Amino acid sequence: MVEIKRRVRDLAIKRELMLLEARDYLMITIGIFVYSMGWAAFLLPYEIATGGVTGIAAIIFYATGFPVQNSYFILNVVMLGLAFKLLGKKFIIKTTYAILSMTFILWLCQEIVAMNIEGKILGDSGQDMACVIGAAMCGIGLGIVFINNGSTGGTDIIAAVVNKYKDIGMGRMIIYSDIFIISSCYFVFHSWARVVYGLVTLVIVGYIIDLIVNGSRSSVQFLIISKKYNEIAEAINKGPRRGVTFINAQRYFSKENTQIVMVLARKRQSIQIFRTIKAIDPEAFISQSQVIGVYGEGFDTIKA
Repeated sequence: MVEIKRRVRDLAIKRELMLLEARDYLMITIGIFVYSMGWAAFLLPYEIATGGVTGIAAIIFYATGFPVQNSYFILNVVMLGLAFKLLGKKFIIKTTYAILSMTFILWLCQEIVAMNIEGKILGDSGQDMACVIGAAMCGIGLGIVFINNGSTGGTDIIAAVVNKYKDIGMGRMIIYSDIFIISSCYFVFHSWARVVYGLVTLVIVGYIIDLIVNGSRSSVQFLIISKKYNEIAEAINKGPRRGVTFINAQRYFSKENTQIVMVLARKRQSIQIFRTIKAIDPEAFISQSQVIGVYGEGFDTIKA
């Protein structure tokens, strides 16, 4: 009977986590659509380049007329193929989904814009506003993708590979790559104004992403009180793959001995940890606090 209950519970947890995973894919798709519409309606018509593989694809489009979505797909497939053995299975699956979705949605958004808008949506003198609106939409789209544990491929792949072997943050690698890509548009337009527009777009996109993700690289501490502390600890260790520490405690009224589950994690993993706890014990008592600086394995390296 105990074994049957355990199996039923495990199936219920697995089902809920699968539903949440499906929700992630839905939100990633919505984020990609917002991002692609920002590109198709505001950035491409005004020849504004940004970073990432989409930026490279746009520069190729400006120079040759080769479709953006085709360049985006080819470049990503090459990079994903080179990094296939170096990155985790989950990263590869979600990145592959994002690449295929982005390829299709980029094409779809360009078709939608072409059917409904003649020429430039804000007129010939609307480049400044197009830069701001397009960048904001791209930032919102990418923010939605990132907070739902997604990736859009591109320079994320390069950054993930470098970050795996070198003590260089992914954010820093992405910035370096994006600046290089945007600067290269000078050789197409021979205009530093285009480069400046691209850099302004990069700053706006980065700022919007940071607002949405809300400091995803910062760390948080969880203190979890539950009768199912062993199950919660095991699930957090296997799911978000974070270390767990038990703290001996005693409940005041019942005088019952228990364990407080302490977890240190990246802020971006908070949603996944909350989902895991809720699936096991919806009535668990949880305290979450922001931590200033966590150093050691899985976090930042001590630098002095």
